[in-house]
Amino acid sequence: MRDIPEELAARIATGVTSLATIWKLTRRDEAVFGFTDHDRTLSIEGVDYEPASGFAPGVIEKSLGLGVDAASAAGALSSDAIGADDLANGLWDGARVDIWRVDWTDPDLKAHLFAGRLGEVRRGARAFEAELRGLQAQLNKPVGRVFARFCDADLGDARCGMDLETAAFRGEGEIADVLSGNGFVASGLGAFADGWFSDGRIVWAAGGVSEVSVHRQSALSATIELVDARTLEAGAAFVIYAGCDKRIETCRAKFANAVNFRGFPHMPGNDALQAGPEPGGDNDGGSRA
Repeated sequence: MRDIPEELAARIATGVTSLATIWKLTRRDEAVFGFTDHDRTLSIEGVDYEPASGFAPGVIEKSLGLGVDAASAAGALSSDAIGADDLANGLWDGARVDIWRVDWTDPDLKAHLFAGRLGEVRRGARAFEAELRGLQAQLNKPVGRVFARFCDADLGDARCGMDLETAAFRGEGEIADVLSGNGFVASGLGAFADGWFSDGRIVWAAGGVSEVSVHRQSALSATIELVDARTLEAGAAFVIYAGCDKRIETCRAKFANAVNFRGFPHMPGNDALQAGPEPGGDNDGGSRA
């Protein structure tokens, strides 16, 4: 049950209120940011909640028991606090979000509406929309290994065992031409085969990491498409690492690392599990292969 101070409840009951919404965002690096839909800054418990006319709340859905609460928020990317590059580089991933309704004439009177973390963030050219997931969402995460055909290790981690700093899996280049917010032509990658860096990652010399969606190689140039848009400038230097699609065939042919493959490629699929006897077959209980 939501705890609403008696004085605040009495003011709400009058029908004439001076209410505002405030959002407190705490990133994983412990940096704290405050926003409000009020037209002036509200200082509450040591946090300044800046007016953000381009920051608006969505519907908050509350559930009984262990059901996951959900909400959303949208805003403009012109804020100095929340920039497109910061979102693309993951600085806001999993940030803690607390939402209150407060009486702006007496900010100590407030009711807590939501607690959770930032989930999926959708970015456009000028705005973003963030999904807010209740704290109960952690209970929905799988614990332990998942049995699947694909590898569940991260390329280059201790379970994978690959050294990505070798020349075969690491390239250095620069942006030769910007094609879009997430695509560019790169120089310095002529020695690598088409698709070598697809599903890989880029570490920018100026800071930040991007995930590679597609790498296309031609005789003249390399074209890179990123998963998320970011600010791209000609001449920006980077280091790019080979990617892996998590299949046993790729692990064997591209990395010669099948001994460390962390999936279960020989698991029978649904077709094999549901298959019955073959008409006219031996049906002696032996292998179907």
